[in-house]
Amino acid sequence: MAKKILISDPTLRDGNHAVRHQLSRESFVAYCQAAEAARVPIVEVGHGNGLGASSMLVGECRLTDEDILATARANLKDTRLGIHVIPGFCTIKKDLTRAVELGVDVFRIAAHCTEADITDRHINYVRQTGKEAWGVLMMSHMATPAVLLEEARKMESYGAEAIIIMDSAGAYFPDDVKERIATLVNGLSIPVGFHGHNNLGMAVINSVTAVNEGATIIDGTIRGFGAGAGNTQLEVLVAVFERMGFETGIDLYKILDAADIAEKEFNPVAPSISPLSIVSGLAGVFSGFAKPVARAAADYNVDPRDIFFGLGKRNAVAGQESLIIEVARALADQQTAAAKG
Repeated sequence: MAKKILISDPTLRDGNHAVRHQLSRESFVAYCQAAEAARVPIVEVGHGNGLGASSMLVGECRLTDEDILATARANLKDTRLGIHVIPGFCTIKKDLTRAVELGVDVFRIAAHCTEADITDRHINYVRQTGKEAWGVLMMSHMATPAVLLEEARKMESYGAEAIIIMDSAGAYFPDDVKERIATLVNGLSIPVGFHGHNNLGMAVINSVTAVNEGATIIDGTIRGFGAGAGNTQLEVLVAVFERMGFETGIDLYKILDAADIAEKEFNPVAPSISPLSIVSGLAGVFSGFAKPVARAAADYNVDPRDIFFGLGKRNAVAGQESLIIEVARALADQQTAAAKG
């Protein structure tokens, strides 16, 4: 059986960093709807620093927490709604209570990697309300694997139902991830997850390494939209996991559509690999075919992604551009035949 990986998408939270917490209500609506259509399991929303963080100190959010949560909840039906919580920014009486009332499903309670003690009350409160609480260890490269395990065990004892380590600075190489994830998986009785950043271009391979070492929860944002150099690029991650035979439950074409929507809605967008480039990689087709494939798709009113996969089945190589028209025409004929029943 394929290994199941739970994807949590913090595009509308970590991504808010990239625009100084100025994502509009329209952007929240558009991306929530796109993520829902793609069957993303969890979408995390809010100010970049989480619930209750909007301030002159770390940046004022364009929308209030209540506006964000209400808007997201109204546009997420099957997809679960998540939030990032850092004790100190977030109060229990005001912020957590209201978040529960507004229908948040997953509360990710975060602390610096050596300060898990501060999450005790928040995790306990969330569990008492019947909601799901995860522990998150930020800047995890600053602690040894042994220390991370010690801190994670504290969170587990408080009631955390999963532990996520964040490569907040994008500093990890695969061996760093391997050592830490293996230590946590072997030392905890709850699921372990990984949140990557792409400062060294390692976010995707680090996420793959985490899964190979036993992690079952992985974070990714559309187009890598996030703080600094950006996060693990979600659409690339989904494509890679599909190629490796891992099951995410996410619709590949729909998450590629979401990437196109994000490019229009979010300004600026973190540097990323284009959706068609991803498909060409999956299909094993020369990426230089992108423009002629797009033209053929428009001419024959077919999906360019289907053209790429069709070219892959024919083992097309550079110099065989004529095959693009043949594949596009065949796809159009199939559509016509299907329409006629």
